[in-house]
Amino acid sequence: MLDLMLITNDFDTVLEAEQAGIDRIFIDLERNGKLERQGHLDTHIGNHSIKDVGRIKSTVVKSKVLVRINPYYEKTQEEVDECINQGADIIMLPMFTSKEEVEKFINCVNGRARTCLLLETSQAMVRIDDILEVNGIDEIHIGLNDLHLCLGVDFMFEVLSGGIVEYIASKVKLKNIKFGFGGIAKIGEGDIPAELIIAEHYRLGSKMVILSRTFRNEINNTDKEKNFKLIEEINKIREYELLMSTWTDKEFNKNKKLVKEKVQKVADKYTSKKNS
Repeated sequence: MLDLMLITNDFDTVLEAEQAGIDRIFIDLERNGKLERQGHLDTHIGNHSIKDVGRIKSTVVKSKVLVRINPYYEKTQEEVDECINQGADIIMLPMFTSKEEVEKFINCVNGRARTCLLLETSQAMVRIDDILEVNGIDEIHIGLNDLHLCLGVDFMFEVLSGGIVEYIASKVKLKNIKFGFGGIAKIGEGDIPAELIIAEHYRLGSKMVILSRTFRNEINNTDKEKNFKLIEEINKIREYELLMSTWTDKEFNKNKKLVKEKVQKVADKYTSKKNS
């Protein structure tokens, strides 16, 4: 089963998430440069703080606490130390571009927590072989939002349908490093339906995914008529994952083709809108 990650620092949401079987609570401390990069997108730019790490860690029983820090800079050691002191299980480094940055980050953590690289720059993609030579990388998550911006394409899932995720995954799997990519909406929803993306995770050997903002929005919605139940939505994902275990290569390849077709249609709309 995929490790499901939910970005939140809300106490009630964390309790509901753990009850629903969500594997990781994602605390997002990244600020440096993010608004400039993603301010025009409908992505998470949150108000999480270092104190949330300890507060959430003391709340959960089974779920792990993953913390995304700022891109490597002069205070990274201080950030890492604070996160670990607060009980972080996994530290994620975003926006790295070189082997040297990764080495410095790994040294900052020094085996005190799991390390996760958020691969989301074109430089990191080009230098992937050198980066994978660094000892101490526990996980790699491929960030589709920033990577598609770096590559200059119009729709983030073009990075998946165009073979970039598969290229990176093939390298990472040779090193036996756990990896994941992107996010998913609820089953039956999303620009590209979540079930199509889940099938790509299974085809590529991915082990983790972020639950999109639609999950957070629904949890926080006070309109009782919607009657959103997180546990039911997570169960739908798990049921679809079980279906994946019965699929043949032919079915996965058919899904891959369908993803490419649907991504192209959405990308064409983005391109037309940009050029109009």
